[in-house]
Amino acid sequence: MKTRFIFQALALSLFGFSACSDDAPNPSNEGESVYLIQTMSEVTQLKPGFMSSYFDFPSGTIVNSTQPTARQGQANEGWRTYNGQVYKMFNASFERGIHKLNITSQGVISYGASILTGNTINGSGNFVIENDNKGYYWDGNEPWAIQTFNPASVQRTGKIEEDFEARLRREDSRITFQGIGQHFLAIKGGKLYADVVYSSGAGMARGMFNDVFNDISIAVIDLATQKYEKTITIPNTQSIAFINDNEMYSFDTNGDLYILCQGGPGALGGRSKIARIKAAESVIDSNWELKYADLYPADQGKFTSLLAKNGKLIVFANSVPLSLTPNNINTGEIWKYHVVDINSKAITAVEGTELSTNSGGAYAAFELDGKVILRVNAPSKTGVTGYYELNGTQATQIIHVSDGHVAGFTKASVQ
Repeated sequence: MKTRFIFQALALSLFGFSACSDDAPNPSNEGESVYLIQTMSEVTQLKPGFMSSYFDFPSGTIVNSTQPTARQGQANEGWRTYNGQVYKMFNASFERGIHKLNITSQGVISYGASILTGNTINGSGNFVIENDNKGYYWDGNEPWAIQTFNPASVQRTGKIEEDFEARLRREDSRITFQGIGQHFLAIKGGKLYADVVYSSGAGMARGMFNDVFNDISIAVIDLATQKYEKTITIPNTQSIAFINDNEMYSFDTNGDLYILCQGGPGALGGRSKIARIKAAESVIDSNWELKYADLYPADQGKFTSLLAKNGKLIVFANSVPLSLTPNNINTGEIWKYHVVDINSKAITAVEGTELSTNSGGAYAAFELDGKVILRVNAPSKTGVTGYYELNGTQATQIIHVSDGHVAGFTKASVQ
């Protein structure tokens, strides 16, 4: 197996879904490419670890940290891939923004152009790509603005000239922070969808599991006119998506958009659900939703990743109640995969995998080279950690990563 460099530091999360998404991270198969795998050496805020490139699809047992030119760094928890280009929301100095990776034909990875955003609030740098030359992002320094950028050059080009604050601001004594697009930006059918944040948080916790209201507000913006169109809501839930490269939404093959809400109040879930906007519509489908309570009636948890494909949802959720003392959210081997038939709501547990840690900023289930792949991270069990191919509801290990916590797998074009 040929394998080579990676890069000196970091990355955030991955996903790959079907080609119907305007922001689909399915890598391009045109031209020369490499596979990237990243691992965290320990689960901490700075996410230290390794990233390595592989010229062939990896298989069998690999030691990511000892590949010939593997390099150590921070922020190793995934990425977003668009048309073979890989972007991250943190750079080697752990600065928030949009950071593009450059990869040589020898597999050497380096940071290319970047847009730095406000570095004092989570979600700064959240972005969505419309096409090779147009994208949108959120900068925590201007919470009521939606910025625009060129994904090819990774340069800011301006912002949507709409007074979102005048249209969407709420007067409520409980609100300490509000804005638009901190967690969720998606493009479908010529519309940009952006969450509207009404938070009671302070400091870095602004917008983090402290929604004031018991529903999610999403602004709909017409891309042709760049004008605000309306606000739609997901009722009886909180905490849409999150603030890292695991976007927590997915487009089915037919173009339907599925949106993950972690619920709350707080980080322990409760009322977590997946909502839908149908392909030809721009409103939340009031006739369909999937609740965490449909999996586990106690409703003491949440979804944290999903993949939609051919009328099925692959969801990732905790199998026992979440707690903060001890904290089992990120390091507990308690997370389990299920396959859901979208029409019938039939739910089937995936066989062939052990319980895993939370995927965090990495995509739990994604598509790569026509395979549906699951991330499984179980450091307490020998030979389990790695990547599995899913066929129906049966998973089979295809890569065993013997070092660190797996935190990203994608395919990238080389320059």
